[in-house]
Amino acid sequence: MTIKIVTDSTADIPPELAKKLGITIVPVYLRFGDEVFRDVVDISQDEFYRRLTHDPIHPSTTQPSPQDFIDVYKELSKDADGILSIHVTAKLSGTYNSALRGKEAMGNKIPIEVIDSQLVTMGLGQLVMAANTMAQSGMSLPQIVKEVKQMIPHIRVLGLLDTLKFLALGGRIGKMQALLGSVLNIKPMMTIKDGVLAPAGRARSRAKGIDILFEYVKNTPEIQDLAVVYNTTLDEAKAFVARLGTVFAEEKIQLARLGPALGVHTGPGILFVSLRQKLREWGIDKTPGKALS
Repeated sequence: MTIKIVTDSTADIPPELAKKLGITIVPVYLRFGDEVFRDVVDISQDEFYRRLTHDPIHPSTTQPSPQDFIDVYKELSKDADGILSIHVTAKLSGTYNSALRGKEAMGNKIPIEVIDSQLVTMGLGQLVMAANTMAQSGMSLPQIVKEVKQMIPHIRVLGLLDTLKFLALGGRIGKMQALLGSVLNIKPMMTIKDGVLAPAGRARSRAKGIDILFEYVKNTPEIQDLAVVYNTTLDEAKAFVARLGTVFAEEKIQLARLGPALGVHTGPGILFVSLRQKLREWGIDKTPGKALS
């Protein structure tokens, strides 16, 4: 049985890794005025972040269309017995609904399941890669769907922002809050809770914020997957990965770059950690392919 996994570009899975794993990524659209780009396909990340910080026009994002999903599902149906489509939280994007409409348009041509991950960035990415591992192990579509839904509450995302300015520009928070952040020179912390971006405290400096991220990982038990996400501070991110290597196997830490779809709202200088905890039930390790030692 061949099950194909589909997600969108907000998952921030490195394109070369997605290709290697056989995961299909449907790009979100970016708009600078009258210019429209497919996320990571038509505009490089370097060019995007350059324009984000210097272009007088603030960009916006649009979800993929139902037709985009129809095209992907039709192509995959040629060699698949089923499709699992997992997407960015529906409370922040219409991508999930577009995927549902694409599924409806396909009728009964192939079994398709669409899941709202309630997550963003590599939180979504970790869920997708776990689903892909299960698909490659030969699990059925209903089995994978059940396991994926159980995993969602066990994935945590915590991030450090350099500024609140871009959240304000995107209408995600009030402008007065953005002004307060800039005046006090504090660094806001953010998480995702019940599918919604939520404040997770403030750090007095960037260094303190990085310390908070480190302690968060250090004090979280039973971590199965760990990722560090950055967008414009690669050297800092690499140094942080090395530091995390003192509490988690460094070679297993996934380093990923936040794509334009979310970078529009966070701005440059972000640093996130995303972790997936082992799923245990009645003393049994539910991690795919793992046995309780």
